[in-house]
Amino acid sequence: QEQLVESGGGLVQAGGSLRLVCTGYGRTFDNYAMGWFRQAPGKDREFVAAISWSGGGATKYTDSVKGRFTISRDDAKNEMYLQMNSLKPEDTAVYYCSADLNYSGYEERVRFDYWGQGTQVTVSS
Repeated sequence: QEQLVESGGGLVQAGGSLRLVCTGYGRTFDNYAMGWFRQAPGKDREFVAAISWSGGGATKYTDSVKGRFTISRDDAKNEMYLQMNSLKPEDTAVYYCSADLNYSGYEERVRFDYWGQGTQVTVSS
């Protein structure tokens, strides 16, 4: 079955770090752009970061995570990562990974070719 599965979420104190992993199953994703979104209770889904297909090397981030979060991918392992440093309580949310053939406008897309089930990140103050 072709799917994306997130892992690495958990509970961390403010100022701490977590690394989220998105693993692809059932197919390779090296020709897909991939990204992370998050949704906090009572709030709309929010774009976090995206990375272009394996040969592209482009990344983009929402302003609130620039300088703190880093997105990367290892297509040999069929994995994508989100390294999150200097975490803040406002980063608390369910984080979802996604994949789509189109990198352009990724942050504004509503539907994606693939979407994970989410992993909870909780940052305590």
